[in-house]
Amino acid sequence: MAAAHSMIDWEPDGEYRGVAKTAAGALIQGSSPSDTHRRPGGTSVPDDAKHFTRSAPDLAALDHNIDVADVESLTKAVKVGEELASNALRVKSALAGGAPAASVFDGVQFVKPCVGTFTSGFGSRWGTVHHGIDLANKIGTPIYAVTDGVVIDSGPASGFGLWVRVLHPSGYISVYGHINRSVVRVGQHVAAGEKIAEMGNRGESTGPHLHLEIWDPGGKKINPVGWLATRGIRVTGSSSSD
Repeated sequence: MAAAHSMIDWEPDGEYRGVAKTAAGALIQGSSPSDTHRRPGGTSVPDDAKHFTRSAPDLAALDHNIDVADVESLTKAVKVGEELASNALRVKSALAGGAPAASVFDGVQFVKPCVGTFTSGFGSRWGTVHHGIDLANKIGTPIYAVTDGVVIDSGPASGFGLWVRVLHPSGYISVYGHINRSVVRVGQHVAAGEKIAEMGNRGESTGPHLHLEIWDPGGKKINPVGWLATRGIRVTGSSSSD
C-alpha cells in the first residue's frame, strides 16, 4: 500500500467495528445476486432457488467465484479497518501531550510543534535569508518534538539564545530556537508530541516565538512548511517572507 497519512482523532475500537461491519456488508451485498429468474409462465423464482435453473457445473463455478471474491474482499476490508484503528491509536498517542495537530505518515507519527500564530516564513527576509519559520505565542508555551528522535543539542546557541536540536531516524534534524527553557538533555530519546522545550524570547528575537528549522540528511536547511505538509501537518502561512 502506498504511503499515506491520516489526520484523525476518534476512539478506534468502536470506529473500527463500524468501518469493518459497513465494508463487509457492502462487499457481500455487491457480490450477491439480487435479480430473480422467471419460470415459464412468468412466475418468479426466489434467489435461494436459483440453482434449480442452472446446471451443476455452472452452479459450482458460480459458487466458487462468489466465495473467493467474498473472502478476498472481506480480508481487504479487515486489513483496512485494522490500519485505520492502528493509525487512530498512533494519532491519539501523539496528541496526548497537548500538541495541536497530529498525523501518521508512512507509519510514523508527526505533530505540529506548538500552538502559535505563523508570523514569518522560509526565505528572503530583511535583506538576508530566514532559514526557518516563526510561530508566535506567549513565553512558556509548550514546544513538542515534531516526530520521534534523539536530542543532539540542548542549551546555548549563537543567535538563538537557547535551542534544542533533534535527530530523527530518517536523518532529518529539527531545530527549535529562541526557547525560554529546555526540558530535555542530549542523548535523550523523544517521541512525536513529547514536550521538549518552552517558547521564549532569547537571542536575536523581536518577540516570543518558536523558530523552527528542518535540515535534510545532507545538512541543507529546507522549508518546514512543505516538509510538514508532505507528512500531513499543515502550518498556516506562506512559504516565504516579505
